Amino acid sequence: MHEFLQQLKQPEYVHVLLNPIPVYAMASGVLALVVALILRSRPAQITAFVVVIFAALSVWPVGEFGERASDRVYAMSNKEAQQWLDVHMHRADLGEWVFYVTAAVAAAALVAPRFRPRTQLPLALATLVLALASLGVGAWISHAGGKIRHSEFRNGPPPNPVPHEEEH
Repeated sequence: MHEFLQQLKQPEYVHVLLNPIPVYAMASGVLALVVALILRSRPAQITAFVVVIFAALSVWPVGEFGERASDRVYAMSNKEAQQWLDVHMHRADLGEWVFYVTAAVAAAALVAPRFRPRTQLPLALATLVLALASLGVGAWISHAGGKIRHSEFRNGPPPNPVPHEEEH
């Protein structure tokens, strides 16, 4: 237990523990929302919206621990892995806003129908579309992330390398 607690002090370890949550939880939220829409069940939609919001907001700690870990991971990586790290961080910076917009729309879908019932279906469908977009963006970010420490997944350097920024 002591070793595990020590590893929790390493941001790169915590990032690896947390990084599947936005994608896996969002996939669960999408599935739950599709089922809720098919069943036309408001309670099931509420559950799905909560899962989508959780998934979307989990991007914040994943990104925070990833940024804290970047210097150390960069230092222990070869040139090709460093290029993938730069691409991964660039994609995360570009894509995280999609998750936050998804969380905001899912929150609106949770609350607005109480005051304006006609918004229920449009907001649910907008949440579904944004959740699918978040899932795609999460996969795009993860694609580069997996290649940092897993050379067996690489077929060379990234096709569009990003210049390394010193604040990493």
